[in-house]
Amino acid sequence: MQLTKVDPRALKDNPDNTRQSKSTPQADALLLATIKAVGIIQPPVIFAEAGGNGYVIEAGHRRTRMAIAAGIEEIDVIVVEAANDNGAMRSMIENIAREPLNPVDQWRGIERLVALGWTEEAIAIALALPVRQIRKLRLLANVLPAMLDHMAKGDMPNEQQLRTISAASLDEQKEVWKAHKPKKGDTASWWAIANGLTKTRMFARDASFGDDLRRAYGIEWAEDLFGPADEDNRFTTNVEAFLGAQQEWMSSNLPKKGTIVDVNNWGQPQLPPKAERIYGKPGKGDRTAMFLDREGKVQSAHFRMPEARRAKGKGDPTAPAGEDGNEAIDVSAKTRPDVTRNGIDMIGDFRTDALHEALARAPIEDDTLMAMLVLAFAGQNVLVDSGSEVSGHLYGSRRFVRHVVRLIGESGKLEFDMDTLRVVARLTLIDALSARTNRSDSGVVVRVVGDAIGADAYLPNMGTEEFLTCLSRPALEASCGGTSVVPCPRVRDTRAALVEHFKEKRFVHQSALFAPDDAKLAEWLAKNMEHGGEDGEAPVDWLVGGSEDGAVDEAEPSVEDEAKDPRVPGAEDDGNAADAEHEELDEADAEAGANGLKTAYGIAAE
Repeated sequence: MQLTKVDPRALKDNPDNTRQSKSTPQADALLLATIKAVGIIQPPVIFAEAGGNGYVIEAGHRRTRMAIAAGIEEIDVIVVEAANDNGAMRSMIENIAREPLNPVDQWRGIERLVALGWTEEAIAIALALPVRQIRKLRLLANVLPAMLDHMAKGDMPNEQQLRTISAASLDEQKEVWKAHKPKKGDTASWWAIANGLTKTRMFARDASFGDDLRRAYGIEWAEDLFGPADEDNRFTTNVEAFLGAQQEWMSSNLPKKGTIVDVNNWGQPQLPPKAERIYGKPGKGDRTAMFLDREGKVQSAHFRMPEARRAKGKGDPTAPAGEDGNEAIDVSAKTRPDVTRNGIDMIGDFRTDALHEALARAPIEDDTLMAMLVLAFAGQNVLVDSGSEVSGHLYGSRRFVRHVVRLIGESGKLEFDMDTLRVVARLTLIDALSARTNRSDSGVVVRVVGDAIGADAYLPNMGTEEFLTCLSRPALEASCGGTSVVPCPRVRDTRAALVEHFKEKRFVHQSALFAPDDAKLAEWLAKNMEHGGEDGEAPVDWLVGGSEDGAVDEAEPSVEDEAKDPRVPGAEDDGNAADAEHEELDEADAEAGANGLKTAYGIAAE
């Protein structure tokens, strides 16, 4: 055996080498970087080629290849005598018996290199590792030595547990290890050890305050080397100081009409009593509540307070007449409503099921069907996704797409017959309209639709124990009208008699009928007709009578229309001299509005 120098390019591979599988590109890159940094530490072993003048590699094929890739002209090699089996057994033993470096030894070895004067950057280059990884491995080397000795035996915690243990001080590690130290031959309860060392962390990326408040509260950031490299992983375990700095920042940056509130057990802000939280864009009179969530982040929520009612006090001219002018106090006992909340919910379910059955089975004229479709999409429970630039961004479900696809043929155009259209229209109305007392409630429009198609006839028998329990005594006794049932002294007896009476008949409570209250309907109409609704939209009167090309069709007025039209001579109201001018302006507005609609949709106005 002798040590000599040879050109690595002159060495030949051993065909009997045990390791035939190729190494990974990552492993080759690591070995190449190491050779470039410190050279070949262990010389390859070679032997003389039988019947030739060259040399064959017995051990060190990868080292030789990487030395050639590094551009090294000569390397140290150990020349041995050729074995009878061409070195096959020695190659097998070397690859099987070789043990990879223990992770703990690697951590301690890196720390030892730093103690010997190696910089973290130089170690990273030699080992082909990121500098951040070298710092993390150094952090692990400073874990309590007793823990490291136990880890070196093969009982390793997971990365999350290592992260928690390494972040704790040696004194804290010593106390926890003393309490949870395993017996000889047992594995350590790493989850319990990590749990005992866990501390709440407040991250710098969640801080709203700046360096001035950080210094004022004595907050020092530590870096979490186990976190993602592309994030700000600085943190502090001084939770009290972090939250104090956040609170002071909120006080200094509180908006007008803003307030600082606490959070409840579910992490939600505790708004003032009777406050209504606003999840959309806040209005002019809305207020802002700032709070800290469970992670210590500054969050804000908007809310609206109910309008304060003015009490009629002394001297109020609207107060009832009396000696002191004070408002009379109503001391009458609070009476139970005719139908409880549960009963109202049941009525909503009854209405919805009856409406859906009527929409599926009842005869409906085409013009009524089209009108109901418009009403359905005006329901308060309907949200529609739209790509129209005119209507803006509207959000909703894709529920109606499954019906629309039945109207589109293979050519990508609308292809349907009237029967398909009627079925799809009914299905669309069933999906859109609801009278349930939850977020799907369509409001007044569902009552109008149900009344229009006679959905009352599809309401179920409500003369059941479950529903009649929801009625008050006056309402229950009123339900006896027109029947042979006589109200009894006890409510339960009256209810039982009604259940027995309607067992074979059908009973529908008056409050469950679809016909809406006239006053509420009038209020709803007035609210949504005046000036295009409460959202301030422009009136759409000019759209009525518009033709395809945008011009307004002027139909011939009937005799009755002429009699009612104040601009027609001889009508009931004579009008004034400016009526003709108003008519011309109306026509001009209509034409301008139609052209404006064309422009919005990209159609050239004529």
